[in-house]
Amino acid sequence: MPEAEAANELMRLARQIAHHDHLYHTLDTPEIDDAAYDALIRRNAEIEAAFPHLVRADSPSRKVGHDISGTPLAKVRHDVRMMSLDNAFTDEEVAEFAARVRRFLALPAEAELVMTAEDKIDGLSCSLRYESGRLVRAATRGDGQVGEDVTANVAHIADIPQVLAGAVPDLFEIRGEVYMSKADFAALNAAQAERGDKLFANPRNAAAGSLRQKDASVTASRPLRFLAHGWGAHSGLPADSQFGVMQAIAGWGVPVSPLLVRCADVAAMIAHYRAIQAGRPDLAYDIDGVVYKVDRLDWQDRLGFVAKSPRWGMAHKFPAERAATVIEAIDVQVGRTGKLTPVGRLAPVLVGGVTVTNVTLHNRDEIGRLGVRVGDRVVLQRAGDVIPQIVDNLTRDEPRDAFVFPDHCPECGSEAVAEEGEVDVRCTGGLICPAQRTERLRHFVSRPALDIEGLGEKTIAEFFAAGWLESPADIFRLKARRAEIIGREGWKDKSVDNLLTAIEACRAPDAARLLFALGIRHVGQVTARDLLKRFVTLPALRDVAARAHGGDEDARADLLAIDGVGPVVVEALGEFFHEPHNLAVWDDLLGEVAPPDYIVETRASAVAGKTVVFTGKLETMSRDEAKAQAEALGARAAGSVSAKTDLVVAGPGAGSKLKQAAALGIEVIDEAQWADIVRNAG
Repeated sequence: MPEAEAANELMRLARQIAHHDHLYHTLDTPEIDDAAYDALIRRNAEIEAAFPHLVRADSPSRKVGHDISGTPLAKVRHDVRMMSLDNAFTDEEVAEFAARVRRFLALPAEAELVMTAEDKIDGLSCSLRYESGRLVRAATRGDGQVGEDVTANVAHIADIPQVLAGAVPDLFEIRGEVYMSKADFAALNAAQAERGDKLFANPRNAAAGSLRQKDASVTASRPLRFLAHGWGAHSGLPADSQFGVMQAIAGWGVPVSPLLVRCADVAAMIAHYRAIQAGRPDLAYDIDGVVYKVDRLDWQDRLGFVAKSPRWGMAHKFPAERAATVIEAIDVQVGRTGKLTPVGRLAPVLVGGVTVTNVTLHNRDEIGRLGVRVGDRVVLQRAGDVIPQIVDNLTRDEPRDAFVFPDHCPECGSEAVAEEGEVDVRCTGGLICPAQRTERLRHFVSRPALDIEGLGEKTIAEFFAAGWLESPADIFRLKARRAEIIGREGWKDKSVDNLLTAIEACRAPDAARLLFALGIRHVGQVTARDLLKRFVTLPALRDVAARAHGGDEDARADLLAIDGVGPVVVEALGEFFHEPHNLAVWDDLLGEVAPPDYIVETRASAVAGKTVVFTGKLETMSRDEAKAQAEALGARAAGSVSAKTDLVVAGPGAGSKLKQAAALGIEVIDEAQWADIVRNAG
């Protein structure tokens, strides 16, 4: 695959997966099942492995959880972030997971690596905070950092005790899944049908919709259950192993999986996976795989986390489900970057418990590869939270007119072309295209961005048509139009005041959210955070991006030194801050909002804010573990020595980097001294 094609496919996958994460987690209305979702996640991982320098800021491999919904439930910040798990789909990937753990921990071949294995229940993640053994708060995962307060709701779940049994730590957060059994789900849908109410798509959606209710009496009327699989914040642990802590949790009166076992090697892990897979139809609840975790907690601590998941855990997913249906129409939609995306409208088909009516056809080349036309019968594959994927065209050889991809924008009539090296066709109309302007505004106020409640798609379209919204800064000038808004159909004093209050609450937005909200190509949520971790303020980032675009190699190197930032991101930043229109929008916006400096929570240490380089052979830890330690201490782990390097940690066999450090007068310490810095950190 050419590099340009890989970059474009990663962009497409990131957008699709984010779209269906939102449908699945936030709206509880997925369009596809776990199999199709996992296929897209897997494809994304394969391309990232082949082109690691193209990993996007908004890559699904770096994202945790989902945006919290716009319901009236209060927001709760988690003391310990709720992470998701990386996935494996083959036995070989499970073996590689175990090998990767061994490499990170520098374990000798003869050392035993015990893992726990348990069924992966398909429910809604929930954290239960107990203080002195009494339940004081329950919260959904949300985006991993902020969830929704469902304390009143879980009081009606019989599996969740209000007071734990026996001796427990002063503080302990139990984490697990709220779910609905297959039998209870069938009974609930039967009752819904009898009342003429909307049916739930599957047990997971029913559980999520039942738990995230403003009225706890609705939750009380639904048969919800809970199964624990881990923990978060705590004042002490009752055991030194994953298995031991889970057994203690069970002893406190909270259900854990009866299928949780210890496995001495990869063969035992896979054997347990096969046994659970064989018994899957007879389980009382839905599962979508098996979860493996390193059993020793001291090893879990050393392994730590990557952007979205722990290094010590892995989900081994079950194969995808498929179904056939007919393409009834093909529509072309225009996105905020001008990309023309074809969407297949399907005869409704049930795949994995979810009714699917739409499928993305990605781009012009993908339509050609599949040979799809209106009237074709196709096979869909579905997996979790993402748009379904067409895996086969059953009527490719039937005589039928080919679909003609438009060469002009369906929204504004401007020419639509594919730039050299790209597969995506884009409208050349830019900001004269109403679709692009409104899509950019919708993105700006979306939940991952500024999260302005009340300013949805319909309202943006209405205000845009009225000439009130041309750019993001106009949002903050709507207060001057209060009287005009109230005079419009559907707007009353209270609704207008609620909207204006929500807008005013965003006058000092999180800098990373604001950067993401600008819609710079290739700069997603994670990359925005990574950039601000390094440069702290938006003006500083703008300065270095502009200098890099102007040929300043030091500025370019400074950007490329950030994990996850490659040439594609650097180019996108430079192009954005070079375009006069973008600068005008930027300056206008910063005249309305004042984002505070971006502060990263790290342990207090002697190396906070410094650049550290590791060289030579590290004897007590792997290079990855050393870099993870540096980042946790507020330092930046760089791969090369330069005048900006503050400290070099040298092991046996250090060569050119050590000589360069000496020539530049940079402080050099050994591995034992580094261990002292880590040990003495706050």
